[in-house]
Amino acid sequence: MDILKISVFGISAVLLALILKGYRPEYSHYISIAVCICVFLFAATKLEQIISYAKKMQDMVSMDHSYMAMILKMIGITYVAEFASNICKDCGYQTVAGQIELFAKLSILVIGMPVILAFMETIGELL
Repeated sequence: MDILKISVFGISAVLLALILKGYRPEYSHYISIAVCICVFLFAATKLEQIISYAKKMQDMVSMDHSYMAMILKMIGITYVAEFASNICKDCGYQTVAGQIELFAKLSILVIGMPVILAFMETIGELL
């Protein structure tokens, strides 16, 4: 049960950060960032399983390989941007977090643009 390990780790880190906040407030931010990075790296190890399942799904359904790669890129951008944005928000930099989120949205739009164009061409052929 990995979620129990991660939950206990996170709660312990938050309690430690709260204790240190009274003495050294800057250390509480460092602990928060370190815990976020550790949890993110642990979650990244699950990517191998996700990619293997995505490949199995792709083999089951006859679909162009570029579409699955595109979907995985979009999901990756979403998770990385949310992770970075949350760290920035936690440290009090909401403006930087907003810019990261904006850049992620634009990146996803750029990646998805070929699909949108192919869809528009298909509609144009039907009309």
